Amino acid sequence: MFNRISRRRVVTIVVVATVVAALGGTAALRAARKAADAARDKAASAAVVLEFSPADLTHVANAPIARWLQVSGSLEPVRQAVVKAKVTGDVAAFTLREGDAVRAGQLLMRIDSPDLAARVADREGALESAHAQLALATKTRAMNLRLLRDKFISQNAFDSAESTFDVARGNVRSAEAQVQLARNALRDAEVIAPLAGIVAKKSVEPGEKVAVEAPLLTIVDLSELEVQAMVPALNVPELAAGMPVDWTVDGFGERRFQGRIDRINPSTEPGTRAIVVHVELPNRDASLRAGMFAVGRIALAAASPVPTLPIAAVRSDAGQDYVWTIEDGKLARRVVVTGARDEAAGRIEIKTSLSPQLPVLATRFDNLKDGAAARFVGVPSALDAATGRRPPAG
Repeated sequence: MFNRISRRRVVTIVVVATVVAALGGTAALRAARKAADAARDKAASAAVVLEFSPADLTHVANAPIARWLQVSGSLEPVRQAVVKAKVTGDVAAFTLREGDAVRAGQLLMRIDSPDLAARVADREGALESAHAQLALATKTRAMNLRLLRDKFISQNAFDSAESTFDVARGNVRSAEAQVQLARNALRDAEVIAPLAGIVAKKSVEPGEKVAVEAPLLTIVDLSELEVQAMVPALNVPELAAGMPVDWTVDGFGERRFQGRIDRINPSTEPGTRAIVVHVELPNRDASLRAGMFAVGRIALAAASPVPTLPIAAVRSDAGQDYVWTIEDGKLARRVVVTGARDEAAGRIEIKTSLSPQLPVLATRFDNLKDGAAARFVGVPSALDAATGRRPPAG
């Protein structure tokens, strides 16, 4: 029995030892495989080296940044007129509608007023009566003058005839003035366009009775528009009449319109520290309309040179700006703080301190990794890459 138990223990020990040995072999095999994979990955990483030519690199350089003052406002016509009634009466039929073009001096509508025609007839009749009285007074004066010379009448009698003549002549002048006023009123019943433009608003309909000073039509001239832009007072000393203004208008995409500063108000607006700047915007083709919203920019004098990079060298991710640099043979992702942009020159201010000798990737590359191996092609040394010198020929 003892031998049987001992034999069982020996078998158990052998089985356990076998299992332990098997597990140890498996772990060792896994460790060996892991080490081999790491070595292979390391070798692969070492084998892949990113190469960049001088055209792919740039460096921080001091340059002046163009300064722009942004302005905005609604487009308003420089010339417009609200045509009002000058007489009382009924609006006669007319065919003008909003959007119709009119010429300066064109007959827009008539206002029917029978009283005006009757007044003209009355004043013309009074004028004829005054002329008849003047004619009689003229003859009487001439006759009395001959009688006075022949001493048939006294001087007082002649003076009376002279006075009657003067009164008659004055009555004629007064009657002529009254006729002219009546004719002017009758002419005012014809509504004439004061300027060339487009009918923007029609305030009355045919047959409607209107009073003096009642608005009839609004005419706008779209050939020249104006923007009244609010500008901070601190920027006004840098502005002057005649300075160009570059505009974009809602609805016209990237199309740009050129205007100029026409005049600057002499004082700030009440309750603000802003001054109104009037900017003229030519609109010869009438493509722009009154009331459209426009955004413009005014070029100011450039400030002192500041550290800059090409705009294409700066990337942005989640609101954070960064650049790719090459340091010690590896790519490095450097977060930077940017400032003013000069779209015309294609450069952006870099407020983060970067060495002018530090190579920066100038163009956009995809799938870059921080710490990846990198080297220069066609540049004998990192120093030459930093200074921008090209390798000697041959």
